[in-house]
Amino acid sequence: MLKRVFVAPDPGRIRLRFAARAVLGIGLAAAVCGLTGQSLAGAVTGGLAALLALFTVTDATLRGQAVTTALLPCVGLPVLAAAAELHAHPVARDLTFLAVVGAGVYARRWGPRGHSLGVFAFMTFFVAQFLHATTAQLPALYAAVALSVLTAAAVRFGLWCYERRLHPPAVPAPPTGRGLARVTTRQAVQATAGAGFALVVGQLVSGQRWYWAVGATWWIFVNTASRGETVVRGFRRVLGTVLGIALGLLVAVPVQGAPVPTAILVAACVFLIFYSAAVSYTWMMLSVTLMAELLYGLLGVLNPGLLALRFAETGVGALGAVLAVLLVLPVTTHTTTDAWIQRALRCVHTCTAEATARLAGSGRADPTERITELEQLLGRVRLSVAPLVHPLNPMLGRKRRARRVLALLDDCAHEIRGLAAVAADPQASHDSRLAAACRRVETAVEALTYGEASPLTATAAGPPAEPALAHLHGLERALAELAEPLRARSGMPRWNRLDALV
Repeated sequence: MLKRVFVAPDPGRIRLRFAARAVLGIGLAAAVCGLTGQSLAGAVTGGLAALLALFTVTDATLRGQAVTTALLPCVGLPVLAAAAELHAHPVARDLTFLAVVGAGVYARRWGPRGHSLGVFAFMTFFVAQFLHATTAQLPALYAAVALSVLTAAAVRFGLWCYERRLHPPAVPAPPTGRGLARVTTRQAVQATAGAGFALVVGQLVSGQRWYWAVGATWWIFVNTASRGETVVRGFRRVLGTVLGIALGLLVAVPVQGAPVPTAILVAACVFLIFYSAAVSYTWMMLSVTLMAELLYGLLGVLNPGLLALRFAETGVGALGAVLAVLLVLPVTTHTTTDAWIQRALRCVHTCTAEATARLAGSGRADPTERITELEQLLGRVRLSVAPLVHPLNPMLGRKRRARRVLALLDDCAHEIRGLAAVAADPQASHDSRLAAACRRVETAVEALTYGEASPLTATAAGPPAEPALAHLHGLERALAELAEPLRARSGMPRWNRLDALV
């Protein structure tokens, strides 16, 4: 698991820069809150606001990112006011919290901006419960949120705006539909039902920390699109929490809120949250859990009993999420899985065409940003396929086919990265065979994505003289081998048959 986090491909060192910038932005936001006389509660609220501004905003363009960042306080501050006002009215508070959950998930239908605003609204309500915020604190908390979002924006769009050079691709969106066929609509109903279960049972477990259960349910639903994905994420959420609690007993409890070591450890947790998010949900949750423990240490309430309670509430939240996706408007895995695989394969062709055009001398062709998009799509494929390759899946044949598909898609990505590296060399020459090989790749992708009946075969050729041709031939072989697990003899997609378990 540790190897997966630190050895996973990081094209352009995007994850590294993402994590380092987060530490800088959140650290500066906390410093600004301190310099302006904010209380500890204000600094925690501001730090969370900066974290969300840097973590959740994923619009495809810098302008879109700036607009979404500017809208965060417009959504968060009214929710914060409602949460503080309703502390003395538990029933109204609970119903409002569930409404925020449902609206936050439903907002994902409007793409990355809706997702970002929905997460910010939920977490603003959540932090009000975490800090027991009162109406008297609202002016100071408003200022902390505004200052922190502004500081995070200054870092993201001014001090360290690496996206300006990279032109980040559009963030992959889940498959769409109409009415209850739309994934986001079904998930909004599921999340509300799961959060309702977590809220009621969580309050039976603890009248003070019940919101942990609701938070666990919420975050299990984030970035999932099927019941299989949600079940696996629930398992990983609990596993990450258990590991984080164990580490907290060794680290956070002995520190007991000492300012300097706590600040250093929180910075390390922030780095790991951002660095591991794209490759390991378990590691991300371990880091989140440890960071929460350190913050409780600052507040002076950390003890082993509190950690045991966090585990219990996380289990309640995970159970609520699993029951909701299994019983309430379930979304099957195969629909989303097939869509993500097809999009990844089409991106493979686009990357190949860009690299080949670059080798042919085109100054405008640049496969780098397409490779970043491919990595994002492959991440979505892995998430969707996770139920099939999970160690607890007893369907061994399906598990083998799913692993084969993932391995071959990884081979495609490896060959694409190698081809792009060759294309980036100004001394690389254009071989006349490149165009023909690229056309064969295009034909292979069309056969896999559009269900053509003609069989796919790799080109029988000796070792090519040009490195670019070697990568293209390797890509052809991987695509040809993908035909067997992805297609049935009739020519219809076989992938849909892998879903019976979930």
